[in-house]
Amino acid sequence: MDNKVIVDNESKSNIRNQIGKIDFSKYGPLIALIVLFIISAIASPYFLKPRNLLNILRQVSYTGIIALGMTFVIISGGIDLSVGSMIALVGGIVILVLNYFGGGLMAIIIAIILGILVGSGFGAINGLIVTKGKVAPFVATLGTMAIFRSLTLYISGAGEFRSISNIYPKLGMGYFLGIPIPAWILIGFTVFFSIILNHTRYGRYICAVGSNERVAKYSAIKVNYIRFISYVIVGFNVAIASVLLSSRLNSISSSNSGSGFELDAIAAVVIGGTSMAGGRGSIVGTLIGAITLGIINNMLNMIGVSPYLQGTVKGLVIIGAVLLQHKDRGI
Repeated sequence: MDNKVIVDNESKSNIRNQIGKIDFSKYGPLIALIVLFIISAIASPYFLKPRNLLNILRQVSYTGIIALGMTFVIISGGIDLSVGSMIALVGGIVILVLNYFGGGLMAIIIAIILGILVGSGFGAINGLIVTKGKVAPFVATLGTMAIFRSLTLYISGAGEFRSISNIYPKLGMGYFLGIPIPAWILIGFTVFFSIILNHTRYGRYICAVGSNERVAKYSAIKVNYIRFISYVIVGFNVAIASVLLSSRLNSISSSNSGSGFELDAIAAVVIGGTSMAGGRGSIVGTLIGAITLGIINNMLNMIGVSPYLQGTVKGLVIIGAVLLQHKDRGI
Protein backbone atom coordinates (compact mmCIF):
# COMPACT_ATOMS: atom_id res chain seq x y z
CA MET A 1 0.00 0.00 0.00
CA ASP A 2 2.80 2.37 0.93
CA ASN A 3 4.64 1.53 -2.27
CA LYS A 4 1.52 2.40 -4.30
CA VAL A 5 1.23 5.76 -2.55
CA ILE A 6 4.90 6.47 -3.26
CA VAL A 7 4.47 5.57 -6.94
CA ASP A 8 1.39 7.82 -7.23
CA ASN A 9 3.23 10.70 -5.62
CA GLU A 10 6.18 10.20 -7.96
CA SER A 11 3.80 10.17 -10.98
CA LYS A 12 2.18 13.41 -9.88
CA SER A 13 5.60 14.94 -9.32
CA ASN A 14 6.71 13.86 -12.81
CA ILE A 15 3.58 15.40 -14.34
CA ARG A 16 4.22 18.68 -12.55
CA ASN A 17 7.82 18.63 -13.71
CA GLN A 18 6.77 18.03 -17.30
CA ILE A 19 4.30 20.92 -17.13
CA GLY A 20 7.04 23.09 -15.66
CA LYS A 21 9.31 22.21 -18.56
CA ILE A 22 6.85 23.54 -21.16
CA ASP A 23 8.41 26.53 -22.86
CA PHE A 24 5.57 29.04 -22.54
CA SER A 25 7.65 31.74 -24.26
CA LYS A 26 7.68 29.47 -27.32
CA TYR A 27 4.23 27.92 -27.19
CA GLY A 28 2.42 30.74 -25.37
CA PRO A 29 1.16 32.48 -28.56
CA LEU A 30 -0.23 29.19 -29.91
CA ILE A 31 -1.91 28.38 -26.59
CA ALA A 32 -3.41 31.88 -26.47
CA LEU A 33 -4.71 31.48 -30.04
CA ILE A 34 -6.35 28.15 -29.24
CA VAL A 35 -8.01 29.57 -26.12
CA LEU A 36 -9.18 32.65 -28.03
CA PHE A 37 -10.55 30.45 -30.82
CA ILE A 38 -12.56 28.36 -28.34
CA ILE A 39 -13.90 31.43 -26.53
CA SER A 40 -14.90 33.05 -29.86
CA ALA A 41 -16.68 29.87 -30.99
CA ILE A 42 -18.66 29.85 -27.75
CA ALA A 43 -19.36 33.59 -27.76
CA SER A 44 -20.82 33.75 -31.26
CA PRO A 45 -22.68 31.10 -33.30
CA TYR A 46 -21.48 32.80 -36.48
CA PHE A 47 -17.77 32.59 -35.72
CA LEU A 48 -17.26 29.06 -37.07
CA LYS A 49 -19.12 29.74 -40.28
CA PRO A 50 -16.74 28.99 -43.20
CA ARG A 51 -17.47 32.35 -44.77
CA ASN A 52 -16.45 34.15 -41.56
CA LEU A 53 -13.26 32.13 -41.12
CA LEU A 54 -12.24 32.76 -44.73
CA ASN A 55 -12.95 36.46 -44.24
CA ILE A 56 -10.62 36.49 -41.21
CA LEU A 57 -7.89 34.83 -43.28
CA ARG A 58 -8.27 37.40 -46.04
CA GLN A 59 -8.26 40.31 -43.60
CA VAL A 60 -5.12 39.21 -41.76
CA SER A 61 -3.21 38.48 -44.98
CA TYR A 62 -2.32 42.12 -45.70
CA THR A 63 -0.97 43.04 -42.27
CA GLY A 64 0.36 39.50 -41.80
CA ILE A 65 2.58 39.73 -44.87
CA ILE A 66 3.92 43.09 -43.65
CA ALA A 67 4.43 41.66 -40.16
CA LEU A 68 6.60 38.86 -41.53
CA GLY A 69 9.00 41.47 -42.89
CA MET A 70 8.68 43.54 -39.72
CA THR A 71 9.88 40.51 -37.76
CA PHE A 72 13.32 40.78 -39.34
CA VAL A 73 13.50 44.51 -38.62
CA ILE A 74 12.56 44.08 -34.97
CA ILE A 75 14.90 41.11 -34.48
CA SER A 76 17.72 43.32 -35.78
CA GLY A 77 16.89 45.88 -33.09
CA GLY A 78 14.98 48.32 -35.31
CA ILE A 79 11.40 49.26 -36.12
CA ASP A 80 9.52 50.58 -39.17
CA LEU A 81 6.64 53.00 -38.64
CA SER A 82 6.33 53.92 -42.32
CA VAL A 83 4.71 50.71 -43.61
CA GLY A 84 1.14 52.06 -43.44
CA SER A 85 1.93 55.16 -45.48
CA MET A 86 4.18 53.16 -47.78
CA ILE A 87 1.38 50.74 -48.67
CA ALA A 88 -0.80 53.66 -49.81
CA LEU A 89 1.95 55.23 -51.92
CA VAL A 90 3.08 51.96 -53.52
CA GLY A 91 -0.53 50.92 -54.16
CA GLY A 92 -1.24 54.28 -55.79
CA ILE A 93 1.81 53.98 -58.02
CA VAL A 94 0.77 50.45 -59.04
CA ILE A 95 -2.68 51.66 -60.08
CA LEU A 96 -1.28 54.65 -61.98
CA VAL A 97 1.06 52.39 -63.94
CA LEU A 98 -1.71 49.85 -64.49
CA ASN A 99 -4.01 52.50 -65.94
CA TYR A 100 -1.24 54.02 -68.05
CA PHE A 101 -0.65 50.72 -69.84
CA GLY A 102 -4.36 50.08 -70.41
CA GLY A 103 -5.35 47.75 -67.56
CA GLY A 104 -4.72 44.48 -69.42
CA LEU A 105 -2.82 41.40 -68.26
CA MET A 106 0.56 42.72 -69.42
CA ALA A 107 -0.19 46.05 -67.73
CA ILE A 108 -0.89 44.19 -64.47
CA ILE A 109 2.41 42.33 -64.70
CA ILE A 110 4.37 45.53 -65.40
CA ALA A 111 2.59 47.36 -62.58
CA ILE A 112 3.27 44.58 -60.06
CA ILE A 113 6.96 44.35 -60.98
CA LEU A 114 7.36 48.12 -60.74
CA GLY A 115 5.46 48.16 -57.44
CA ILE A 116 7.81 45.53 -55.99
CA LEU A 117 10.84 47.54 -57.12
CA VAL A 118 9.43 50.78 -55.69
CA GLY A 119 8.48 49.15 -52.37
CA SER A 120 11.89 47.54 -52.04
CA GLY A 121 13.45 50.91 -52.92
CA PHE A 122 11.50 52.68 -50.20
CA GLY A 123 12.64 50.02 -47.75
CA ALA A 124 16.21 50.58 -48.93
CA ILE A 125 15.83 54.32 -48.27
CA ASN A 126 14.78 53.58 -44.69
CA GLY A 127 17.69 51.19 -44.34
CA LEU A 128 20.21 53.73 -45.61
CA ILE A 129 18.92 56.45 -43.29
CA VAL A 130 19.22 54.08 -40.32
CA THR A 131 22.57 52.47 -41.20
CA LYS A 132 24.50 55.15 -43.08
CA GLY A 133 22.78 58.19 -41.63
CA LYS A 134 22.96 56.77 -38.09
CA VAL A 135 19.43 58.00 -37.40
CA ALA A 136 17.42 56.13 -34.78
CA PRO A 137 14.98 53.74 -36.54
CA PHE A 138 11.98 55.25 -34.72
CA VAL A 139 12.85 58.77 -35.85
CA ALA A 140 13.90 57.77 -39.37
CA THR A 141 10.74 55.80 -40.17
CA LEU A 142 8.55 58.37 -38.44
CA GLY A 143 9.92 60.90 -40.89
CA THR A 144 9.46 58.69 -43.95
CA MET A 145 5.96 57.83 -42.75
CA ALA A 146 5.03 61.50 -43.04
CA ILE A 147 6.82 61.82 -46.40
CA PHE A 148 5.13 58.79 -47.96
CA ARG A 149 1.65 59.84 -46.85
CA SER A 150 2.21 63.42 -47.96
CA LEU A 151 3.37 62.29 -51.43
CA THR A 152 0.35 60.00 -51.74
CA LEU A 153 -2.02 62.85 -50.94
CA TYR A 154 -0.23 65.20 -53.34
CA ILE A 155 -0.17 62.80 -56.28
CA SER A 156 -3.84 61.88 -55.89
CA GLY A 157 -5.05 65.37 -55.00
CA ALA A 158 -6.21 63.93 -51.65
CA GLY A 159 -8.54 61.61 -53.53
CA GLU A 160 -8.50 57.98 -54.65
CA PHE A 161 -6.48 56.01 -57.14
CA ARG A 162 -9.02 54.02 -59.18
CA SER A 163 -8.14 51.15 -61.46
CA ILE A 164 -9.73 50.83 -64.91
CA SER A 165 -8.96 47.11 -65.11
CA ASN A 166 -11.61 44.40 -64.90
CA ILE A 167 -8.97 41.69 -64.44
CA TYR A 168 -6.98 43.19 -61.57
CA PRO A 169 -9.64 42.57 -58.84
CA LYS A 170 -9.46 38.81 -59.49
CA LEU A 171 -6.06 38.76 -57.81
CA GLY A 172 -7.24 40.17 -54.50
CA MET A 173 -10.74 38.68 -54.52
CA GLY A 174 -9.90 35.31 -56.08
CA TYR A 175 -9.80 31.85 -54.48
CA PHE A 176 -7.60 28.81 -54.99
CA LEU A 177 -8.87 25.47 -53.65
CA GLY A 178 -11.49 27.38 -51.69
CA ILE A 179 -8.92 29.56 -49.87
CA PRO A 180 -8.41 33.28 -50.67
CA ILE A 181 -5.33 33.90 -52.80
CA PRO A 182 -3.88 36.45 -50.29
CA ALA A 183 -4.04 33.76 -47.58
CA TRP A 184 -2.04 31.36 -49.78
CA ILE A 185 0.58 34.05 -50.33
CA LEU A 186 0.76 34.67 -46.57
CA ILE A 187 1.29 30.95 -45.92
CA GLY A 188 3.92 30.70 -48.65
CA PHE A 189 5.79 33.72 -47.30
CA THR A 190 5.64 32.24 -43.79
CA VAL A 191 7.34 29.05 -44.96
CA PHE A 192 9.92 30.96 -47.03
CA PHE A 193 10.90 33.47 -44.35
CA SER A 194 10.88 30.81 -41.63
CA ILE A 195 13.51 28.91 -43.61
CA ILE A 196 15.56 32.10 -44.04
CA LEU A 197 15.43 32.93 -40.32
CA ASN A 198 16.06 29.44 -38.98
CA HIS A 199 18.22 27.74 -41.59
CA THR A 200 20.41 30.36 -43.27
CA ARG A 201 23.50 32.38 -42.39
CA TYR A 202 21.50 35.61 -42.70
CA GLY A 203 19.02 34.37 -40.09
CA ARG A 204 21.82 33.60 -37.65
CA TYR A 205 23.52 36.91 -38.33
CA ILE A 206 20.41 39.02 -37.83
CA CYS A 207 19.77 37.39 -34.45
CA ALA A 208 23.39 38.06 -33.50
CA VAL A 209 23.13 41.71 -34.56
CA GLY A 210 19.96 42.25 -32.57
CA SER A 211 21.30 40.42 -29.54
CA ASN A 212 24.64 42.23 -29.25
CA GLU A 213 25.82 44.56 -31.98
CA ARG A 214 29.34 44.94 -30.59
CA VAL A 215 29.93 41.19 -30.39
CA ALA A 216 28.51 40.82 -33.89
CA LYS A 217 31.05 43.36 -35.20
CA TYR A 218 33.89 41.52 -33.46
CA SER A 219 32.64 38.36 -35.19
CA ALA A 220 33.18 40.02 -38.59
CA ILE A 221 29.46 40.34 -39.26
CA LYS A 222 28.53 43.28 -41.51
CA VAL A 223 26.05 44.82 -39.08
CA ASN A 224 24.90 47.69 -41.30
CA TYR A 225 24.42 45.39 -44.29
CA ILE A 226 22.34 42.91 -42.24
CA ARG A 227 20.11 45.69 -40.92
CA PHE A 228 19.83 47.27 -44.36
CA ILE A 229 18.56 44.01 -45.87
CA SER A 230 15.90 43.73 -43.15
CA TYR A 231 14.40 47.06 -44.24
CA VAL A 232 14.50 45.99 -47.89
CA ILE A 233 12.63 42.82 -46.93
CA VAL A 234 9.86 44.74 -45.20
CA GLY A 235 9.64 47.13 -48.16
CA PHE A 236 9.28 44.15 -50.50
CA ASN A 237 6.54 42.70 -48.31
CA VAL A 238 4.71 46.03 -48.19
CA ALA A 239 4.73 46.08 -52.00
CA ILE A 240 3.14 42.63 -52.15
CA ALA A 241 0.53 43.60 -49.56
CA SER A 242 -0.25 46.84 -51.42
CA VAL A 243 -0.82 44.92 -54.67
CA LEU A 244 -3.20 42.50 -52.92
CA LEU A 245 -5.06 45.30 -51.10
CA SER A 246 -5.40 47.54 -54.15
CA SER A 247 -6.53 44.62 -56.31
CA ARG A 248 -9.16 43.65 -53.77
CA LEU A 249 -10.64 47.14 -53.69
CA ASN A 250 -9.60 48.01 -57.28
CA SER A 251 -8.63 51.34 -55.75
CA ILE A 252 -6.48 52.96 -53.08
CA SER A 253 -7.51 55.80 -50.78
CA SER A 254 -4.74 58.32 -50.33
CA SER A 255 -5.85 59.21 -46.81
CA ASN A 256 -7.14 55.93 -45.34
CA SER A 257 -5.39 53.02 -47.06
CA GLY A 258 -2.78 51.47 -44.81
CA SER A 259 -3.82 53.58 -41.84
CA GLY A 260 -2.95 51.70 -38.64
CA PHE A 261 -1.19 48.88 -40.48
CA GLU A 262 2.06 49.68 -38.68
CA LEU A 263 0.34 49.12 -35.32
CA ASP A 264 -1.20 45.82 -36.45
CA ALA A 265 2.10 44.60 -37.90
CA ILE A 266 4.09 45.45 -34.77
CA ALA A 267 1.38 43.94 -32.57
CA ALA A 268 1.43 40.69 -34.56
CA VAL A 269 5.22 40.47 -34.21
CA VAL A 270 5.16 41.13 -30.47
CA ILE A 271 2.23 38.79 -29.78
CA GLY A 272 4.11 36.12 -31.74
CA GLY A 273 6.96 36.21 -29.23
CA THR A 274 9.55 38.35 -30.98
CA SER A 275 11.48 40.45 -28.48
CA MET A 276 11.21 44.22 -28.90
CA ALA A 277 14.77 44.37 -27.59
CA GLY A 278 15.90 42.38 -30.60
CA GLY A 279 17.95 39.22 -30.90
CA ARG A 280 15.21 36.60 -31.08
CA GLY A 281 11.94 36.03 -32.84
CA SER A 282 9.70 33.62 -34.69
CA ILE A 283 8.15 33.84 -38.15
CA VAL A 284 5.52 31.21 -37.33
CA GLY A 285 4.85 33.11 -34.09
CA THR A 286 4.22 36.27 -36.14
CA LEU A 287 1.69 34.38 -38.26
CA ILE A 288 -0.03 33.22 -35.08
CA GLY A 289 0.02 36.79 -33.77
CA ALA A 290 -1.58 38.10 -36.98
CA ILE A 291 -4.35 35.49 -36.83
CA THR A 292 -4.89 36.27 -33.14
CA LEU A 293 -5.36 39.95 -33.94
CA GLY A 294 -7.72 39.04 -36.77
CA ILE A 295 -9.89 36.95 -34.47
CA ILE A 296 -9.91 39.71 -31.85
CA ASN A 297 -11.04 42.29 -34.45
CA ASN A 298 -13.65 39.87 -35.78
CA MET A 299 -15.10 39.19 -32.34
CA LEU A 300 -15.14 42.86 -31.38
CA ASN A 301 -17.20 43.55 -34.50
CA MET A 302 -19.52 40.63 -33.83
CA ILE A 303 -20.31 41.64 -30.26
CA GLY A 304 -20.85 45.25 -31.30
CA VAL A 305 -17.83 46.96 -29.72
CA SER A 306 -17.31 50.45 -31.12
CA PRO A 307 -14.54 50.57 -33.75
CA TYR A 308 -13.18 53.58 -31.89
CA LEU A 309 -12.38 51.31 -28.92
CA GLN A 310 -10.70 48.57 -30.92
CA GLY A 311 -7.42 50.45 -30.90
CA THR A 312 -7.57 50.38 -27.11
CA VAL A 313 -7.80 46.60 -27.17
CA LYS A 314 -4.83 46.34 -29.54
CA GLY A 315 -2.81 48.67 -27.35
CA LEU A 316 -3.56 46.61 -24.25
CA VAL A 317 -2.63 43.41 -26.09
CA ILE A 318 0.73 44.89 -27.13
CA ILE A 319 1.48 46.09 -23.60
CA GLY A 320 0.46 42.72 -22.15
CA ALA A 321 2.65 40.82 -24.61
CA VAL A 322 5.69 42.98 -23.81
CA LEU A 323 5.10 42.61 -20.06
CA LEU A 324 4.95 38.83 -20.45
CA GLN A 325 8.24 38.92 -22.36
CA HIS A 326 9.88 40.86 -19.55
CA LYS A 327 8.49 38.46 -16.95
CA ASP A 328 9.69 35.47 -18.96
CA ARG A 329 13.22 36.95 -19.14
CA GLY A 330 13.18 37.73 -15.43
CA ILE A 331 13.36 41.49 -15.92
